[in-house]
Amino acid sequence: MTSIRLRLLRWLIPPLLLMNLAAGTLTWMLAWPAAQIDTPHAAANAAVTPQSAAAPDAAVAASPSADALRKRAQVREAVLRTLILLAIVFALACVALIWFSVTNGLRPLNRLRAELNAREGDDLAPIAADVPYELEPVVSAFNGLLAKVGEGAQARQDFLANVAHQLRTPLAGLNTQLEWLAARHTEADTAQSIGLMRSATGRMIRQTNQLLALARAEPQHFAKARLEPLALDALVAEAVQVFVDQAGRKAIDLGFDLLPATITGDRFLLRDLIDNLIDNAIRYTPARGTVTVSCAGKVLTVEDNGPGIPPAQREQVFNRYVRLDDKTHGSGLGLAIVRDIAIVHGASLTISAPASGHGAVFTVKFP
Repeated sequence: MTSIRLRLLRWLIPPLLLMNLAAGTLTWMLAWPAAQIDTPHAAANAAVTPQSAAAPDAAVAASPSADALRKRAQVREAVLRTLILLAIVFALACVALIWFSVTNGLRPLNRLRAELNAREGDDLAPIAADVPYELEPVVSAFNGLLAKVGEGAQARQDFLANVAHQLRTPLAGLNTQLEWLAARHTEADTAQSIGLMRSATGRMIRQTNQLLALARAEPQHFAKARLEPLALDALVAEAVQVFVDQAGRKAIDLGFDLLPATITGDRFLLRDLIDNLIDNAIRYTPARGTVTVSCAGKVLTVEDNGPGIPPAQREQVFNRYVRLDDKTHGSGLGLAIVRDIAIVHGASLTISAPASGHGAVFTVKFP
């Protein structure tokens, strides 16, 4: 993958270094004649008297030409060292300036990348338009793509909601007829077949209810007009009673500890949240285990002594279709529904380990 930063640096730094080298060479060429001036030698020649001219041997002996050559060499070396030092300092300063300029110029791209990386997988909101002029076409193309994806996701969600809503009535009727047949046909073979059909119908009803709850919990479908003061302890008490039989079939001790608590929310969505938390706890708790539901103030907790959830996977379980145990039946939508309902209510949702170290504790804190 090609880096824009490296491309810019490759096109800027080598030409600039070549220009710096050429400037240093030109400066040296211009300064070299001045370095050839033999000032001490000229002064000595000007000081020769007629008497010294009459005595050429004495004048030659007194000539400072050797000293002049030495000083001239020193001047030349000093000029060369100065030019090289100035060239190096100038080159380093130019490289630092180019690096700073390129980094500063690419900062909007880095901000855009950080914003996209920080988004959740289902966040299709348009990218902020506060970007440099050169990035506007890219951002516009991204926003157009996000809009198309959002329209497709909305159409799919509406379809699922409509299908789920239309399936509820016939499935409920089918379940009622199966109950009627089970009460009147007690033969072993017939009862077994009816039991299997009732079990399959129950799973279909549960999946249908989850799809409908998932559609209702979508932020674009959330109607704040339905918010009302609710007794959280009463909602939990109603939900627990529904799961008594399910817990009894696994000999699970389903208990609750409820204190008066009033919150503002949507009754149907909150009931879906509580149902999914309790259902999830019962499903993953082994036989003869315990599940405890409690609420105090504006905090709802559901604790079980099942296998628990490793800390590294606690965020993943709230994603759709994620299941940590393939041996347990389910669609992987229950905790995703819980997360969406908590978000639209402004509540926080966390997973922790109980004091015993075995199991999981789901905590929902309402504002």
